[in-house]
Amino acid sequence: MPLKLLEKSDLEKLCKRREGETKLGEGLKCGSELQLSDLNEVDARFVVIGVPEDAGPRANHGRAGAESGWQYFLNAFLNLQENQYLKSESILMLGEIDIREMPNYHSTDITKLRALVSKLDQEVSELIEMLVKAGKIPILIGGGHNNAFGLIKGCSKALGKTINCINFDPHTDYRDMEGRHSGNGFKYAREEGYLDQYHVCGLHQNYNSASILKQFREDKGLDFHSFDYSIIQANMSYKNMLKEGLEFVYGKGFGVELDCDGIQHFPSSAITSSGFSPNQARMYAYKSGTCHNALYFHLTEAAPALAGDNATKWGKLMAYLVSDFIKGKTQLFSK
Repeated sequence: MPLKLLEKSDLEKLCKRREGETKLGEGLKCGSELQLSDLNEVDARFVVIGVPEDAGPRANHGRAGAESGWQYFLNAFLNLQENQYLKSESILMLGEIDIREMPNYHSTDITKLRALVSKLDQEVSELIEMLVKAGKIPILIGGGHNNAFGLIKGCSKALGKTINCINFDPHTDYRDMEGRHSGNGFKYAREEGYLDQYHVCGLHQNYNSASILKQFREDKGLDFHSFDYSIIQANMSYKNMLKEGLEFVYGKGFGVELDCDGIQHFPSSAITSSGFSPNQARMYAYKSGTCHNALYFHLTEAAPALAGDNATKWGKLMAYLVSDFIKGKTQLFSK
């Protein structure tokens, strides 16, 4: 497995200490401090993993840049304040699955990229299966949305049954099974028997094909609320849209997917000029976390480096989103 465990020195380089304050990165546990076989002995409930790659988006004819999300997230997350609302003792910064040195990562050949994404699927699913069996809640920072397949597969195999999934996304990522890429992870997961019910929150009518929309209308296991119908045409409040989406997947353990493509102006492989606000995305992360059967959180398609001098602020939003999910779960555990 191309898993690089984080060292304490990695965190210390990024953590900006300040007298009279305690930054989250000062107390976080690191992957290098334990054996993976000892995960059951670790008190931390949340395990953070980075997958710095953009092979999946490029294999879907998208633009590069998503490999930068992990580093910008780390820079911001480690420098959050530790206080009564967010505690380092609950979080393990495990490390990163890094495929950037693997053969064909920099290829422009779609067939070779898709073969590489299939290999990444296996690496992600094996790690997630191990974490879920140990009772942990994985938080995966991408990378492309291709990694949803490995997350769903790993959870399903760990639990011995299918799971549901909710996805904050303008796109269904339910394209044909033409070889693995960022646009068909949920299709593969469902066809291979890992995914049961699937809801897309905020689908954009202009960027999903007629055939896919027909599938979602006719299959009882597939569901969506469109951004156009709910927000633009004002037929449903955001709060109710989110509530109905979570109710659709709530019947069993479910994955929480947040694609940064859905946030207005967020630098990503498919940046949008019309979408949800950062605060609406934060509410989604938090409310999803308050559900007792939310199995994981996946923050994907973020490409802050594409924003140039403004990259840092998008890394900060990524840190907000992850902390919101953790706070939602922590509130649930404390009841």
